[in-house]
Amino acid sequence: MSFLHAIIFDVDGTLADTERDGHRVAFNRAFAAAGLPWHWTVDLYGTLLEVAGGKERIQFYLDCFQPEAQPPVSDRELPQWIAALHRRKTTHYKELLREGNIPLRPGVRRLITTARDEGIRLAIATTSALDNVLALLETALDPDSPNWFEVIAAGDVVPAKKPAPDIYHYVLQAMQIEPQHCLVIEDSQHGLQAASQANLMTLVTLNDYTRHHNFAGAALVIDHLGEPDLPFRVLQGTQPGQNWVDLMLANQLLKSLHHL
Repeated sequence: MSFLHAIIFDVDGTLADTERDGHRVAFNRAFAAAGLPWHWTVDLYGTLLEVAGGKERIQFYLDCFQPEAQPPVSDRELPQWIAALHRRKTTHYKELLREGNIPLRPGVRRLITTARDEGIRLAIATTSALDNVLALLETALDPDSPNWFEVIAAGDVVPAKKPAPDIYHYVLQAMQIEPQHCLVIEDSQHGLQAASQANLMTLVTLNDYTRHHNFAGAALVIDHLGEPDLPFRVLQGTQPGQNWVDLMLANQLLKSLHHL
């Protein structure tokens, strides 16, 4: 009997290492095109990632790192100016994807295609903009792959972003599914907190930006999803009987949660 009915994926840092070599670079290209003397280094971007959402990240950078800067608009017009700057960043991000510089992380393609073939429902829950999600899926996975996901909850679909659980509540309601039949795959402490508050079991595949995060409460913390010839490394949790994530391992995690 399968207890796994659905897998819900985060995107940035989970499906692909999009943050350092994708979004960060796209932000810098947008800043340069707008004539702004800003440059987000790898280390600075790691700090900015503590804020969920690209538009929110720009506002945070203005408030905390450019407090004396004068944006070219009034305070009343600032949200619209930030939104326009973020849209230009999205255009640059899509260009980076088309250049083929952002591949999927190990095991992602295998797990998604196997789940789809076996009738496991698929969904996405991310703070990333919908256009960015679709661009990544279409270029790195398959041109038709957005249709493989029953729900793609992205961007501003809910007002409160991770670590608030709103986006996971949204996905569960849209799918009409109980949390005990779902496995979430995340990469960050904020993502884990959001999923946990929605009573969802979470497997964490951390990356360079999230290695220092607190993942207490995760079912398993590993460095990537693994392949039969590229084993993952367990960083937190009980070593399973194999070193790649597949549907059997996902079911084992859910069974252990419910002591079945």
